Amino acid sequence: MKRIVITLVTCLFLISLSAQEYPFSVTKTGSGKQALIFIPGFACSGEVWSETISELKEYYTCYALTMPGFSGTEPQPNPTFNDWKTQIAQFITTEQIQSPILIGHSMGGGLALAIASEYRDILKKLIIVDALPCLMALTNPGFKHNPNNDCTNIINRITAMNDEQFIQMQRISVATLCTEASKHEEIINWGLKSDRQTYAQIYCDYSNTDLREQLKTITIPTLILLEPQFKPIESVINDQYKNLPSAQIKYANKGLHFIMFDDKEWFINQVKNYLGNQ
Repeated sequence: MKRIVITLVTCLFLISLSAQEYPFSVTKTGSGKQALIFIPGFACSGEVWSETISELKEYYTCYALTMPGFSGTEPQPNPTFNDWKTQIAQFITTEQIQSPILIGHSMGGGLALAIASEYRDILKKLIIVDALPCLMALTNPGFKHNPNNDCTNIINRITAMNDEQFIQMQRISVATLCTEASKHEEIINWGLKSDRQTYAQIYCDYSNTDLREQLKTITIPTLILLEPQFKPIESVINDQYKNLPSAQIKYANKGLHFIMFDDKEWFINQVKNYLGNQ
């Protein structure tokens, strides 16, 4: 009987999400009092968080998102970073998820920062995983957001690629992002299953994003976990986060961008210690 009740509750939850027609997919795991919302990075599935969630689901309710157009999720017309920020905030309020903790990787970390800067009253904490408020400023210190950014060229280039060219691009990319070779094919497949138009549009849009000034409005506790390659330019990182002085910044011991795979034990310990007894 208990199993039947749990199954019915799960089905009703999925029906509720479908009825709201959220543009992203949501997978719910666990039933703890404190909610965690996991936002994956660019072109990634919510499955990027599966191992992390397996360590936390006993004590937390975990929501893993996959953004529209990524990893086989139905694409939206004209997707934007700003719209996704708003839609995730609407999901939290509509589903009445009380004071969730956002955990975002890469672009998902950027979304978490953007949500917290505008909707800080609905959140409890942030965990930002290998993300910066302005990625382009790393290579262009004078970078400024372009309000009239034109994505036509990159959209045309990406959508014009044949399958072999797109696969090759994914393979080259993953080698620079993840040292855990057993995860490479999984990451590549997420990209291959992504809608090309969304891939190009969001890449262009996110590259034009600068959240540095918006950090001033974030008042909730924030943990920032970064790959070790950022440690030698710590002063640059600190400058990017200077408007969020209360944030804790920590660097992994090994690996690349996918810290949750490359330095898994360190990553899980940092997350658990930060969450404490929520």
